[in-house]
Amino acid sequence: MQHNLSSLPRRRMLAGSASALAAVGLASFQSQVLAQTAAPAAPAAKPLPGYASFKNADAVIVHSSTTIETKRSAFGSSVITPTNQLYVRNNLPTPPESIVADRDAWKMQIDGVKKPRQLSLSELKTMGLETVTMVLQCSGNGRGFFPSKPSGTQWTVGAAGCVVWSGVPVREVVKALGGVADGMVYMTGTGGEVLPAGIDPKTVMVERSVPLAAMEDALLAWEMNGEPVSLVHGGPLRLIVPGYTGVNNIKYIKQLAFTAKESEAHIMSHGYRISPPGSKGDPSQPSVQEMSVKSWINSPIPEDGNQAAGKVQIQGVAFGGMNAIKGVEVSTDGGKTWKQARLIGPDMGKYAWRQFVLQAELPKGTYQLASRATDAKGNVQPETRGENQSGYNNTSWADHAITVTVA
Repeated sequence: MQHNLSSLPRRRMLAGSASALAAVGLASFQSQVLAQTAAPAAPAAKPLPGYASFKNADAVIVHSSTTIETKRSAFGSSVITPTNQLYVRNNLPTPPESIVADRDAWKMQIDGVKKPRQLSLSELKTMGLETVTMVLQCSGNGRGFFPSKPSGTQWTVGAAGCVVWSGVPVREVVKALGGVADGMVYMTGTGGEVLPAGIDPKTVMVERSVPLAAMEDALLAWEMNGEPVSLVHGGPLRLIVPGYTGVNNIKYIKQLAFTAKESEAHIMSHGYRISPPGSKGDPSQPSVQEMSVKSWINSPIPEDGNQAAGKVQIQGVAFGGMNAIKGVEVSTDGGKTWKQARLIGPDMGKYAWRQFVLQAELPKGTYQLASRATDAKGNVQPETRGENQSGYNNTSWADHAITVTVA
């Protein structure tokens, strides 16, 4: 099978090139022929950074010390994404390991309520408990498909995963502290990363504001996929805002404030804004917050090896962001015709993704495989991407399609 090269990240394109050939003692003529026909050697895969050394190196692509992507071939056919292959995107260096040495001692401040106070993780654990399964997705997932090649990590589909979180509902904490103070319309979370000295904290701090309504399903989570939240994924305590892109799910949360205005931190006021191509982000532009309906196919793909002609199970994942998934269609001809796929596996709530499968008979030939999801409110995954300067929120089914050849 062959993959459409335009939809491959640069690293995979290089990895698919033939290695440079070298031979000692060959005749001069043969050496010249080889020199003309051999492709340059593929660069070695980047090693996992120390803080993420527990990740499965065979299941991920290391883009940089702070960006690690799940390989499309690694999603498999189960709902939950294992922690050891979940993507990583950090805006600042990871805090020291010492913050997870005594998890229950971690403290955070709650402001903008009628009885503001500081609470330890140990105290939070006495205030309530819920579990939510949700898609965690980087705002730039799918950036690698933009022809304009916006700056930033060239993610394809792997800056996302489906994760189970457990913690105390924010609404229960707020209730215990007398409720939200009058006039507050945002929930603002501040991360506990160590900030560089000598600069204005607002220029680099991770602080994001979301509408107050997001509080109803939000958690202060200390457990992920059945284990204490790892440092790399925001432990000992992370703000979880289901349905919202990853940057709004604040790691190492040290303050939760209910505010009348959005945060003035640069990451909120200018970063993560849907800016027209060629422009810079500013507060007048839409903020990257709620996710919308999206899907993609995970199998068959070239990484699986050659696909034999005959019966094939075309499978992938679909999610609605803020809404449940109603259905998924699959096309084998690049969107000219569609067939209804079957949703499979457990339904783990509206914020989780659903697996889908279409059984098809594929004779020898080349096929353009695409999926198109519809959510419970009737929103249909679009064919085209929304062009923007930073490559955010790519939900285009055409971009996420793959071209395969059945031998």
